[in-house]
Amino acid sequence: MANMSLKKVAMPEQDPNVRNKNFEEVALGYTKEMAMEEAARCLNCKNNPCVGGCPVNVPIPAFIEKVAAGDFEGAYEVITTENALPAICGRVCPQENQCEGKCVRGIKGEPVGIGRMERFVADWHMANAKETEVNIEKNGMKVAVVGCGPAGITCAGELIKKGYDVTVFEALHKPGGVLSYGIPEFRLPKLDVVAKEAPINDENDVSHGRKLPTVPPAFPSAAFSPVLHILLSYSSSFHSFPSL
Repeated sequence: MANMSLKKVAMPEQDPNVRNKNFEEVALGYTKEMAMEEAARCLNCKNNPCVGGCPVNVPIPAFIEKVAAGDFEGAYEVITTENALPAICGRVCPQENQCEGKCVRGIKGEPVGIGRMERFVADWHMANAKETEVNIEKNGMKVAVVGCGPAGITCAGELIKKGYDVTVFEALHKPGGVLSYGIPEFRLPKLDVVAKEAPINDENDVSHGRKLPTVPPAFPSAAFSPVLHILLSYSSSFHSFPSL
């Protein structure tokens, strides 16, 4: 039965008198009961305007339907067909101007809490899902991705799925870009969320080339097939890229 409440299920938060003494995450996330209750608010609109408002076109009604049924791993599988970083996006994407901004429930009352449910599903997966071995057939090609922010991380992950050997080059001393340097800990925990969902390190299939101040003198371009420059907003300030 649909939940016709005009308001979202409230997100638990740290008490103000507690959070003003620490830098831990303020929002605490939904319980499974809260997530299922919020999922019941979705009208499963025929035209799915929320999907059109999502920059990566996550099949939102499909994953919400899984949440409503208590199939949280199924919901995760639906989300990750289009979004590789749901725990991060569920916390920091501007849903109010994107998917939720298009939600029909927002015409009268509050839109469905899409971001809150995305966060719950991703957190549930990280806490409960069993690791599975993935056998990817290598295609023998190497690709370099310059910039280890969210765009570079996502690009590297998609290329690995297609069989490429990927090397990610990053000028700063840790990966993540804006995820590591631009968002405060109380909004996006680095160890509990970023490091778990985007585990870029030297032991992965994705290598991390540290401290690459300029590309032309140090970049072994001949060793790679295409060279993909994933440029973040700050990249041009300290990189000088060769023309291809």
